[in-house]
Amino acid sequence: QVQFVESGGGLVQPGGSLRLSCAVPGFTLNSYAIGWFRRAPGAEHEGVSCISSSDSSTYYAESVKGRFTISRDNAKNTVYLQMNSLKPEDASIYYCAANLMRVRCGATMIPYEYAYWGQGTQVTVSS
Repeated sequence: QVQFVESGGGLVQPGGSLRLSCAVPGFTLNSYAIGWFRRAPGAEHEGVSCISSSDSSTYYAESVKGRFTISRDNAKNTVYLQMNSLKPEDASIYYCAANLMRVRCGATMIPYEYAYWGQGTQVTVSS
């Protein structure tokens, strides 16, 4: 059974960096687009970034462009989200999930297209 596991969250001051990991052991990682979402308390899931399986194309939310970088290591069955220049508004619980309807990321991220959501990892940005 597929289980995504997020890790790497924590407390960081504004301007700092974190690297989130999404481990997907036993999953054919390069067959699906993988997305990172975040959800603050009382809010809906917000698509943050997506990486395609069929090519190197990626998607980034406008709010994180130039600061976040998504990557994958198929040999390690792991997807990463490098987050730099963190802002207080980046604070949230971050989740990774697989898009079962796409191999390439689209212009938007639609939560219902994704499956195998992990438990999430908490990111707190505070001075």
